[in-house]
Amino acid sequence: MGENHFAAMPVALYGAVLLLAAIAYFILTRTLIYHHGKDSTLAIAVGEDFKGKLSVVVYAVAIPLALMNSWFACALYALVAVIWLIPDRRIEKTLTS
Repeated sequence: MGENHFAAMPVALYGAVLLLAAIAYFILTRTLIYHHGKDSTLAIAVGEDFKGKLSVVVYAVAIPLALMNSWFACALYALVAVIWLIPDRRIEKTLTS
């Protein structure tokens, strides 16, 4: 993206890579929960996986937006990164209780 000065197509393709990574994470968590059971500690800790679902939605919105305004799309990519930087205490809370 940097070499192309944040042109629309490289930003959209970067979003596609991020979207695929988010989908892979979502599939991984669902597979682990299926494997360990819906009553497992992991399933309780992950809960509804708001961050995972939100990431997929934001990336899916940002990709077509990148074709119109690449800077807004980059802002959405950064927003998802900030959301994931906020610590999620669900796993620690579930393991200690």
